[in-house]
Amino acid sequence: GDRQARQARAAAARLYAVQALFQMEASGHSADRVQREFLNWRIGREDEDDDMVSAEADQALFSRIVDDAVTWQSRIDQMTDRALVAKWPIARIDPVLRSVFRAAGAELVTPRTPPRVVITEYVRLAQAFFAEGRESKFVNAVLDHMAREARPDAF
Repeated sequence: GDRQARQARAAAARLYAVQALFQMEASGHSADRVQREFLNWRIGREDEDDDMVSAEADQALFSRIVDDAVTWQSRIDQMTDRALVAKWPIARIDPVLRSVFRAAGAELVTPRTPPRVVITEYVRLAQAFFAEGRESKFVNAVLDHMAREARPDAF
């Protein structure tokens, strides 16, 4: 029902936020420019081609994640670095994973969503991006560490 629809829109918002953060890093474009592109041309878009229907998303959540990831990027990247093995600074990580950590980190440093929900949602995204690999276990471990640092009261 309604709850499932809300969860689906939130999941889509998180996916789009990861994609937007990835695009910002790859292109060097500003958060405002990339968010406008997503809001105007990607989210909820229906095309003549039936394969090009993109999911409706919680646009407020999408914008909040991207804005918070930009605002808190230094803090989020430092938390991520501390959660990683010393030999693997965030700069050496796959850019998709870096975007996952930044989006999740944005939700972890702002206490709106319970940390366990954040971890579950972004592990699910990692499974979608890296269906064959161990990345989802890696994401789970890193986000668990980040969540305990950002929100120790929740554990």
